[in-house]
Amino acid sequence: MKKKLAILGSTGSIGHSTLSICESFPDRYEVVSLAAGTNVDCALEQCIQWTPKLVSMATEPCAAALLKLLHQADIYDIDVVYGSTGATAVATLPEVDFVVSAIVGVAGLEATYAAICAGKTIGLANKECLVAAGDLIMAAARKHNVALLPIDSEHNAVHQAMRGGAPNEVRQIWLTASGGPFRNTPLSEFSHITPAQALKHPTWTMGRRITIDSATMMNKGFEVIEACRLFHLPPSRVQVTVHPQSTVHSLVEFVDGSILAQISVTDMRLPILYALAYPERPESGLTFDLKSLSQLDFSQPDFARFPCLRLAYEAAESGQSACIALNAADEIAVAAFLDGKIPFLGIPRTIESVLNKTISANPSSIRDVLEADRQARILAQELLPREIFARA
Repeated sequence: MKKKLAILGSTGSIGHSTLSICESFPDRYEVVSLAAGTNVDCALEQCIQWTPKLVSMATEPCAAALLKLLHQADIYDIDVVYGSTGATAVATLPEVDFVVSAIVGVAGLEATYAAICAGKTIGLANKECLVAAGDLIMAAARKHNVALLPIDSEHNAVHQAMRGGAPNEVRQIWLTASGGPFRNTPLSEFSHITPAQALKHPTWTMGRRITIDSATMMNKGFEVIEACRLFHLPPSRVQVTVHPQSTVHSLVEFVDGSILAQISVTDMRLPILYALAYPERPESGLTFDLKSLSQLDFSQPDFARFPCLRLAYEAAESGQSACIALNAADEIAVAAFLDGKIPFLGIPRTIESVLNKTISANPSSIRDVLEADRQARILAQELLPREIFARA
């Protein structure tokens, strides 16, 4: 029987890779519903190819534009909705077995939480779900006996390696990081880093925000918080190691001293396939060339060079409200940097200022999380003029 999929973020990179897997395994997977962003043309192409029952766009005008194009193409049997309510409808459609959560930002939080409460298996590629609402998400997954299968390559690698032992046999885990484009850049040059330089990631092709987050290593900090939630470990047992080859995706160290590493091609289709097919391992053409193992380098990350990673560890120790503020402030600061309003080093300075003004609290609902996120964004916007003035 085919597994019926809902894809949240279908027009993004993870969405495209997921649909590629569906194309390669037509006997295994059926696309039932899609949540797209604002790319109407791409959503139309996906509708024509996959004929889902339900499609959600980010905004009402985008939904109206898609519906008009569908009717022009004589397609009338696809329902089109929009916004967070629409994404939630896509994720909770009764026929759906598996939800790929890949909407960037807190925009995907409500739909993912609703899918968990509806008992759907989740393939999680949205970092913000666990960073901003990890306690609530994990509690709901336990309550509804829902599997959360990580799609992020690092957490997916940890999930695979952990199959080699029991949870109580794990001493610590190691998340690998490429080090980004500024791994060897002298600190004295960081104040002159431009958005164009920061967008040149040495390994992965990703969206603009996540690419900047990789350059500051905030992306790795978010992954530390995610790993704490997913694998029930304190921050002290989640380590980061800089591995510029990006060949080893993560490692798990067991109490007997054994270390298991997961190695594969740097292709997101592999972790997506792993999550979709779990616990099976279907044959694929995503093979790895062993000659790539000729050199493997590992080193400790430099918190002076990458203060965002330090801030993420501190937020993980502080609690949920700090994690919400961390994510919200980072999004505001990164957008300001990309717009040329603040310098590269203004990103961690803005985030730290927001964290210093954040009051400790434990949100009891998704609504509370979204309100805390809103307040943190307002605070970050209020603090930005300091960096703008400093740059001037």
